[in-house]
Amino acid sequence: MNEKKGVYLLTVTLDFAAAHCLRNYGGACENLHGHNFIVEAVVRGVELDPDVEILMDFKELKAMLKEVLSVLDHAHLNDVPWFRKRNPSSENLARYIYGELAAGLEGRSVSLQSVSVSEKASSKATYFEE
Repeated sequence: MNEKKGVYLLTVTLDFAAAHCLRNYGGACENLHGHNFIVEAVVRGVELDPDVEILMDFKELKAMLKEVLSVLDHAHLNDVPWFRKRNPSSENLARYIYGELAAGLEGRSVSLQSVSVSEKASSKATYFEE
């Protein structure tokens, strides 16, 4: 029997609360307002740990994401250094979180697949690199 090479995706979800103003928006969101943002991080890998048969411990991935989000939680996002010249949109939040989390995963057997940020259940921005 010819066994196909499979791919595993692990997803963790956390949230944080923050305020922001969208510069040059031309509407109400240009004013200071806040959200309870929901962040979803997806890692990818092909080989399970031979002893435990897991790709990565969910608890460890959540802890890494929580550390990245600690900079953003209960902050005015426009004051966070990375956003001083970039709008703190959901798209840019996903890109920022992706970069920070990917750096923490370097040298591991998994890679970061994507990061999604939602301001509410009906709207989500996703960032990934090809």
